[in-house]
Amino acid sequence: MDFKDIIGQEKVIRYLKTSIRNKRIAHAYIFEGPKGIGKVDGAIVFAKAVQCKNYEGAICNHCSSCLKVDTNNHPDIKIIEPEGKSIKNKQIEEFQQDLLRRPYESNKKIYIIKDANLMTDSAQNRLLKTLEEPPEYAIIILISMHANSFLPTIKSRCQILKFSPIGEKIIEELLKDRYKVSSKEAKVLAAFSDGILGKALRLKESEEFKNKREETIQVIEKLLNKDALIVFDLVEFFQNNKEDIYEILDFMLFWFRDVLLLSQTGEDQFLINIDQEETLQRHMYAIGYNKIGNIISTIEKTKNDIKANVNFQLAIEMMLLTIQEV
Repeated sequence: MDFKDIIGQEKVIRYLKTSIRNKRIAHAYIFEGPKGIGKVDGAIVFAKAVQCKNYEGAICNHCSSCLKVDTNNHPDIKIIEPEGKSIKNKQIEEFQQDLLRRPYESNKKIYIIKDANLMTDSAQNRLLKTLEEPPEYAIIILISMHANSFLPTIKSRCQILKFSPIGEKIIEELLKDRYKVSSKEAKVLAAFSDGILGKALRLKESEEFKNKREETIQVIEKLLNKDALIVFDLVEFFQNNKEDIYEILDFMLFWFRDVLLLSQTGEDQFLINIDQEETLQRHMYAIGYNKIGNIISTIEKTKNDIKANVNFQLAIEMMLLTIQEV
């Protein structure tokens, strides 16, 4: 693994490379960003670069240090993970005891704490003592979705590096080129990735995602048959998938967006649900161009209502009835 494998995080990588080149590596970092964005891989690559025996602006990937990192066997790079649902005081205590021992074969000891936001309050307070007076050879990297999950005193002693979502098109091309995903599937996965390659790869392997998408298309199909009584049967689908409601509503938004695109352009070039073009065409003729925008607005309003804690069943029923009426 190398810096080039951390896709779409050029600003962060440039900063880390500069800190190594200028020998201004901080004692503590917070790598912040969504799950699957590449924070852990970024931390490991940074650690690999720091420990590389032949580093000259790039990781050599050949020295004994690089080979040990690649086999998860470097004695001066440690990864700490939650035990159960949290990182406990005892784990931080053990880390502190280990930190007292100087590096075995390099100039730095590097600790990567995954899901560091899951530290208990006592664990955070214990970690703070180390951050206040770290050994000169220590580098501590806290991995978290949100830097604000840490005590202000911890944040103030860390350099915060933000890992940001990347463009859908980049993810689509990566899925096709690197992971050999078909063009149609890559477009769907990229659209639902939220700009996170790791999420796209999880969805690629997820039968649940594929099934839920198919079920949502079937719900739309039934809804457009104009059977007024079917609405109350369809509510059960949304109730059963309440935990994934935003994903399902996004399925619907992307679907009707595609219907709108088809009606406006007659082209399939920009369709997300390209593998369902025939069904999209049929729905386009069933709805009519001037009504599609109202449906999209209705679904967006439902998302906002649910976020605002409006009664769930009532919000869904109103959405389905409104879509059926337009």
